[in-house]
Amino acid sequence: MAHSGVVPAGKRKEIYKYIAPWPLYSMNWSVRPDKRFRLALGSFVEEYNNKVQIVSLDEDSSEFTAKSTFDHPYPTTKIMWIPDSKGIFPDLLATSGDYLRVWRAGEPDTRLECVLNNNKNSDFCAPLTSFDWNEVDPNLVGTSSIDTTCTIWGLETGQVMGRVNLVSGHVKTQLIAHDKEVYDIAFSRAGGGRDMFASVGADGSVRMFDLRHLEHSTIIYEDPAHTPLLRLAWNKQDPNYLATIAMDASRLNNHRACVNGIAWAPHSSCHICTAGDDHQALIWDIQQMPRAIEDPILAYTAAEGEVNQIQWGATQPDWIAICYNKSLEILRV
Repeated sequence: MAHSGVVPAGKRKEIYKYIAPWPLYSMNWSVRPDKRFRLALGSFVEEYNNKVQIVSLDEDSSEFTAKSTFDHPYPTTKIMWIPDSKGIFPDLLATSGDYLRVWRAGEPDTRLECVLNNNKNSDFCAPLTSFDWNEVDPNLVGTSSIDTTCTIWGLETGQVMGRVNLVSGHVKTQLIAHDKEVYDIAFSRAGGGRDMFASVGADGSVRMFDLRHLEHSTIIYEDPAHTPLLRLAWNKQDPNYLATIAMDASRLNNHRACVNGIAWAPHSSCHICTAGDDHQALIWDIQQMPRAIEDPILAYTAAEGEVNQIQWGATQPDWIAICYNKSLEILRV
């Protein structure tokens, strides 16, 4: 896919690339309608000092430019923009690492709004592996931690008063979710989309919780070999489907190395994209399930590196974003 820098009128590029100053791991599409091709990127440097960068595609020049860069302690395990497709809430994004942090995006200055730490009485913090921001109620955020727990936070968003911080948060509930480390958490669209969430962890199980009945959980899947499950993703259209990744696994046959990321299509219940250490991003049509899915319908190879992150734009269903090494690429599908 060789492309010249000049795009002829009426001919859009199929792929745009941005090279960051550091290796990338976490990445997320902004969902605001007025910020179409905006993404947040998190560096992966194995030391305390890391960065988050907000980049935006200039559709006239066909170039990505950095709009804001700010310091972050340790690499971010996940970055997520507030799921606010109407642009009603402040322009917020959150990051997980040692703690959950909520930031207010600006150009060029992004401000830290609050640090949410549930471990007040100890110098030790149990790092957060992931989090999810509730789409139906953006005042709810759930985090997962290596200390076997999930925490549901309630956010309060006030009016902007001068330089006073806009966002504060409190713990709504904390629960022991698994027997070992919890690696991911995701709210489900089932039952109204506010109260149900699932988690996966090192014990190899997927567990389902309901905020209205936290006294019990349901194990909805257990890996036969108890292989740790690292990621989970709910189908965006059909809440009966969820996908999970097992450690060092490549269940979908075409990946020749372990899978690092999964993303369901935002606009279709039967398409899912996977990315892995074999440099590939593959899109699958799962309509034939439970029959085995033999081949992907679309394959893209990143020549230079293992793909460690994949995101399908919720407001840009034609575009998939991937990260490998220091590169971000968005691919038109």
